[in-house]
Amino acid sequence: MTLHIGGHVDSADPISEAQARGATLSQIFLGDPQSYRGPVVDYPGGAPALKADAEDAGIDLYVHAPYPINVASLNNRIRIPGRKLLQQHLDAALEIGAKGVIVHGGHLGKDEDAGIGFDNWRKCIDGLRMPVPLLIENTAGGENAMARRLDAIGRLWDAIGLADGGEQVGFCLDTCHAHAGGNDLADVVERIRSITGRIDLVHANDSRDDFDSGADRHTNFGSGLIDGNLLSDVVESAAAPVVVETPGGTQGQSADIAWLRANVSGG
Repeated sequence: MTLHIGGHVDSADPISEAQARGATLSQIFLGDPQSYRGPVVDYPGGAPALKADAEDAGIDLYVHAPYPINVASLNNRIRIPGRKLLQQHLDAALEIGAKGVIVHGGHLGKDEDAGIGFDNWRKCIDGLRMPVPLLIENTAGGENAMARRLDAIGRLWDAIGLADGGEQVGFCLDTCHAHAGGNDLADVVERIRSITGRIDLVHANDSRDDFDSGADRHTNFGSGLIDGNLLSDVVESAAAPVVVETPGGTQGQSADIAWLRANVSGG
């Protein structure tokens, strides 16, 4: 397979960032990833220019939604603004020609009813307009998380399947999150596909922490605790576009992209 790959980069010029990495895609935030403020396109000329220039350069764009979004939450002051912000990012992603919006699965408090959280996801999908695909990402931590462990992902997908438009929702598999979340990378692609029927994007990251630690700390390939063969096998088996969210800027990510290309058949 020929890898369609890039990094999570600064949003000011994701085209040049991809080219500097020898990449064919870039993932960006649209604005402050820790804020409920709406999306911002920093690129000169705004969204229309970014869309046109990315298409001309042959660079695909992906948008990562802000971290505070938690549409599973039982707290109205978290859930309702999160839904609004997610819709804003889906609409902005369309304007820049992005291939999808990635959002974390969210979590509930320790003693809250997970069933309500999964149903809140159903209600969210029922109310969303999805002009571009929405890709739900597995997460690393939390004992009452909607998308950490495979049984929870199964319940989440059952709920989404009941929603109007649920068939448009895809899955983003993060290798660091899977490892830290207690999911064996040796068969995670097969098991995720048996639940969701699809893997639309891979976040390929090594982990600084132990298996099932619950810690979300990415690191560069070869400097963490995930066996390199497992990383390359996941990427090859998933056969989906790949984003490296590793540290070190252009140099660090370029090295990780080159490593994957050298270690994935046909990469």
